[in-house]
Amino acid sequence: MTASSRVGMPLRYKVVVAYDGAPFAGWQSQLHRNTIQDRMEAAIKQITSEEVRVHGAGRTDTGVHAIGQCAHFDLQTAKFKPPTLLPALNAVLPPTIRLLRCQAAASSFHARFSARGKVYRYRIWNAPVLPPLELGRAWHIFNSLDLETLRAALIKFKGRHDFAAFSASPGKKQQDTVRTLDAVRLARRGPCLTIEFSGDGFLYKMVRMMAGAAVLCGLGKMSLTDVTQRLEQGGRRDVRLVAPAAGLFLIRVRY
Repeated sequence: MTASSRVGMPLRYKVVVAYDGAPFAGWQSQLHRNTIQDRMEAAIKQITSEEVRVHGAGRTDTGVHAIGQCAHFDLQTAKFKPPTLLPALNAVLPPTIRLLRCQAAASSFHARFSARGKVYRYRIWNAPVLPPLELGRAWHIFNSLDLETLRAALIKFKGRHDFAAFSASPGKKQQDTVRTLDAVRLARRGPCLTIEFSGDGFLYKMVRMMAGAAVLCGLGKMSLTDVTQRLEQGGRRDVRLVAPAAGLFLIRVRY
């Protein structure tokens, strides 16, 4: 028996969420209520009649997608079992948000603070024409990219670095900007390039800025030395490219 299933204690649920980020203003709750968090909380209230706060592992931005976001919430009553709660919530959520898994979790589990790392994927469509079904799913770059230079730039991000130069301000000062990327992978299938970043944590817009810098290198508009200097010297620079949100996917949260 978990701590959260004792008599008088709320039951904690852990869910894995997939969503198309295009129609929403990101994950985090806002006054207009058109966020993933807001829609999930409204669905839970509709099914359970309880006001809850849904805690996500990461706050994805407007237009960013997920196929493996993790979240948790507490219910005061234990009558809603995960096997029945999952389809009930999916029945009232927008079709662009789906719970893939739902299970009971220990009261000590926290979707954000228990996470040991995340995996993000960035997609680039490198061809003269973007197929309509790729709209909103990839960054369209019609100029030819030097893949070897692109790969060399991405490799520089692997390891432990101060990523201050590859982050934006979320409205408050980030105290610790050092992160560790244990893997950075580039794959190509036809015109589609996929970059996967796996690390212990990511700063605000960090993945999109790393992708942007690598693409600038691949286009011959930034040098590999510049990437190295930014990592070594830290500090935010004025000239930075933030890759479009549409190409970014939260793939998995590691626990």
